[in-house]
Amino acid sequence: MDKFSVIDLFAGAGGLSLGFEQTQKYEIKVAFENNPKMQETYQKNHPDVKLFSDVCTADYHKIEKEFGKFDVVIGGPPCQGFSNANRQHNSAISKNNMLVKQYIRAIVELQPKAFVMENVSMLKSDVHRFYMEKTDTEDVERFSIPVKKAEIHLLDKEYLFDGAEVLVTDAGEIQKDLWPDLLYSMLNVIYKTAKNPKKLSSSLEKHKKKLLKITPVPGKTTSERHIQTTSEKAFSSLLSFYSGDLSLEDFIASLTPAIMLQRMLKRALEILDNDLLVEEYDTQNGLNVRLNSFAVFDYLKAILESDENGYVITSKVLCAADYGAPQKRMRFVVAGIKKSISSKIALPQGRFDEDQYRTVRDAISDLEDVPPISDIGDDDGTPVVPKADIGELGASLRNAEILYNHIITKTTDVAMERFLAIQQGQNFHSLDDALKTNTYTDANRTQNTIYLRLNYDEPSGTVVNVRKSMWIHPTQNRAISVREAARLQTFPDSFVFCGTKDSQYQQVGNAVPPIMAKSIAKKLAQILSKGLNQEAEDNG
Repeated sequence: MDKFSVIDLFAGAGGLSLGFEQTQKYEIKVAFENNPKMQETYQKNHPDVKLFSDVCTADYHKIEKEFGKFDVVIGGPPCQGFSNANRQHNSAISKNNMLVKQYIRAIVELQPKAFVMENVSMLKSDVHRFYMEKTDTEDVERFSIPVKKAEIHLLDKEYLFDGAEVLVTDAGEIQKDLWPDLLYSMLNVIYKTAKNPKKLSSSLEKHKKKLLKITPVPGKTTSERHIQTTSEKAFSSLLSFYSGDLSLEDFIASLTPAIMLQRMLKRALEILDNDLLVEEYDTQNGLNVRLNSFAVFDYLKAILESDENGYVITSKVLCAADYGAPQKRMRFVVAGIKKSISSKIALPQGRFDEDQYRTVRDAISDLEDVPPISDIGDDDGTPVVPKADIGELGASLRNAEILYNHIITKTTDVAMERFLAIQQGQNFHSLDDALKTNTYTDANRTQNTIYLRLNYDEPSGTVVNVRKSMWIHPTQNRAISVREAARLQTFPDSFVFCGTKDSQYQQVGNAVPPIMAKSIAKKLAQILSKGLNQEAEDNG
């Protein structure tokens, strides 16, 4: 039979697409990816796929007219909004949560035979919710989506002022008090580094010239608005500090309330811009917004399992190591199929028990004798020859005569000191206190994945942007290369990543392991084929 036609949403570098293609049972016709660097990588490795950018503006009726009906929708909406790695909480509303709605819209409008959505394991929890927008009211009622009370915190009690609850309901008034984006960005960085003397000093020096140029000079205007007077005090303190007339401590003391108020304004404007259905603004304990919310997964299930759309759905948290990847990556996978095709759907069982897991050694040890480069401009490819003495995984990934992306971040003297002190399986927390200084704001709260030296004889943990996490090679005192990180994700060497060094690391970290995607795709193809054959027999 002909291959199943596929559209890939939020395609990233193309790990999910690659896994589906490797089964030889699917044809990826269309993909969406908004990141320019990821677009470049996707197009290089999938040259026959029509690539679009913004799913939010997608006209699926028009796309179907050009490419025909799609059998399968696949995709992984960006996960930062649902991930433990998203720890900044600078925004009230995760835009990534909103992109899940776009994925659901695509299914509703395209009505494919089946779909597969991949995300972080936390998506299945009740914690990750949509705040209810005015436009959600109809869907919540029509699909009986469970709703519960929620709260968005805008301002601590110590910074509360008369009229705050009125101000945050008026977008025009908010705009009058907002700082320009660049000014806020720089001063917010300074505020966030205040607990780390070295980082604070660096931030103050880094932004000095620009801040002295763009910071408003107080005293030229008079205002009775509390936020504006607080801002003027902060600006005056900044200028006095840089001129040597004010202590750093006093400057930070003036900056802090101004930053808190700006954060309040930004969050309040998000609420208004997203048209959230606010029940009340409460000032009993600071300034809080009371509204309703519903779980992301409840929303997905209610809409797609409805009689109106007619899908039967299954979901499960899968470990990539169970499917042959040398990493314990936990991902939440949702799959659905039209009830008219099959009454049930299942995700594949893993082929590997824990005592059979593939290891870091299986994935990258054959590259030990290939010197990495640190300057991306030098990445013209390194000739490599087949090796007979490597395992099944290494042999399958070593499928190109020219090795690209074997590039590493440059190692500073301080980083090298840490590398030398860390053994396989150890991380930043294994270091002596003397080697932890002048790094993170709170070294004790640093994640266990930071400065992690991989253990050759175990699978890795979840591959993220290993440049930012400073992952260390098991036996060599250097960072893991982009190619080695890609190997841990099970990308073959023939798959080439494009863009800046940091972008390449990020693309790899965001990707779906192709080997796991392939298992999911094979299982889905079996169910689809069986269901469609039965349907054909019944229709006779």
